Amino acid sequence: MTYDRLVCANCAGPVSEGRCRVCRANRERLQQESPFGNMNPMALIALLAVLVAALALVAHQTV
Repeated sequence: MTYDRLVCANCAGPVSEGRCRVCRANRERLQQESPFGNMNPMALIALLAVLVAALALVAHQTV
C-alpha cells in the first residue's frame, strides 16, 4: 500500500506530507513494512511491465 493518497484522521492532511506527529508515525510505519510502500503506483506498474517483458524474452529464447 502506498501512503501518497492516505488522509490523516488527526489533521485531515495527506499522510505523505507529515503535518502532525500521527502522520509522521504512520508514514514511518508504512515505510518500514513494505519496501515498495513509498513508490508511486505508476512506478510499480512500470516495474511490473519490465518484469513481464523480461519473462517474455526469456520464454521466447528458450523455445
